[in-house]
Amino acid sequence: MTHSEQHRPEIVVGLVATPPDYPARVAARLTTELAGRLTERVDPDVRWTVREGWGEVAPRRDGGVEALLDDVAERRTDDRWDVAICLTDLPLHTDGVPLVAQISGRRRVAMVSLPALGLQQLRAARAAVPDMVSRLLTDASDQRVPRAGWAPAELARRVRAIHQVVDNAGELGYVASPLIGRVRLLAGMVRANRPGRALLGLSKLLVGAFGTAAFALTTDTIWQMGDALGGLRLAVIMVLGLTALVAWLIVAHGLWETPGRETPPEMARLFNLGTILTLTLATAVSYLVLFAGTVLVEALLIDTSVLEQTLQRPVDFTDYLTLAWITSSLATVGGAIGSGLENEETVRAAAYGYHPEPGGWRDERDG
Repeated sequence: MTHSEQHRPEIVVGLVATPPDYPARVAARLTTELAGRLTERVDPDVRWTVREGWGEVAPRRDGGVEALLDDVAERRTDDRWDVAICLTDLPLHTDGVPLVAQISGRRRVAMVSLPALGLQQLRAARAAVPDMVSRLLTDASDQRVPRAGWAPAELARRVRAIHQVVDNAGELGYVASPLIGRVRLLAGMVRANRPGRALLGLSKLLVGAFGTAAFALTTDTIWQMGDALGGLRLAVIMVLGLTALVAWLIVAHGLWETPGRETPPEMARLFNLGTILTLTLATAVSYLVLFAGTVLVEALLIDTSVLEQTLQRPVDFTDYLTLAWITSSLATVGGAIGSGLENEETVRAAAYGYHPEPGGWRDERDG
C-alpha cells in the first residue's frame, strides 16, 4: 500500500449471499470488480474494501424482506462493515407485486432479489449495487463521500426490471410491474435454480431412456404404430410422457413444497412453480437429446427397404422422424423408472426451496 493510499479514507462494503448456493456464485463474480466500480461511480478518493460473506444456509422465509434486512444488519454490525448488500434468491413480494430491491438507510443495508431481475442477473446487479452503496452512505450522512447526486428514480432507469420506487418512511423499495414483473420473476427463478445442474443430474434417466428406445426400435409394432398415429396423437403422447416424468420426479424425490409455519402459501406456490419449470426445461432438453440420438440409431440400424416392407409403402426421412418421435415419447416412461436410480442429492437440487450443503464456497469469517 502506497503512502497516499494509507491516507485515503477506507469504506468497507459487505456483500452477503444468502443462501450460499446460486447467490454466492453471483456474489463471487461481483466481489472481484465491485471496488473498481465504486471508485468509478461513487468516489475515486476513497479506498474501497469489499468483504464477501454468507448468510444463513436458508434465509427465514416467513419474515419477508424485513427479517432478511434485520439479519444482514446484525451481520454488518458484528463484522464492522460500513454498509452491506444482500443478494438472495428468495422471490419476495410487497403489496402483491415482486420486490426487486430495497434500501434501508437506518440499518445501512440493502437487498437485491436476484430472480426479480430476470435472466440478466449479474449485469443488473453490477448496475444496481454501486448506486445502492452510494445511497446508503448518503442516507447515513457519511462525510467520507459526497452526497449522492442521483434521485432514487435513476436506479429504476438503470435496471430494466424496476417499474416503480416506493418510499416508505425512508425505506426505498423498488418493485416490478404486476404482469411483466411476474413473468420476469419466474424466468429469473428458473435461471437461479440452474436448470443445467438438473439436466446433468438426470444422466441416468437419459441412459435408461436410451436403453428403452433401443429396445423399442427392434419391434416392428412400434414402426406400425408410428405410421398409424397422426401428428396430434403423437404430440399428445409426447406431452403426457414428459408430464408423467416431471410428476414422477417430484413425487419420488419429495420435491413438492408444502405451506407451513416457516413457508407462507404464496412462497410455497412460487417455489413449486419454479421447481416445475426447471424440471420441465431439463426434461425437454433431455427429450431433444434422446430424439436426436434415436434418429441417429435408426439411420444406422434400420434399412429403408426393411422399413418399406413393414409399412408396405415407400418411405422417406420424415418416416424416420415419426418413428423417433413415438419411440422417444414412450422411452420417457422408461426414463422415469430409471430416475429412481438417480443420486438423491442431485435430484433434490432441482427443488427451488432446497439448497445443498455449500461445496467450494466459504465464509470469509471462517478464515
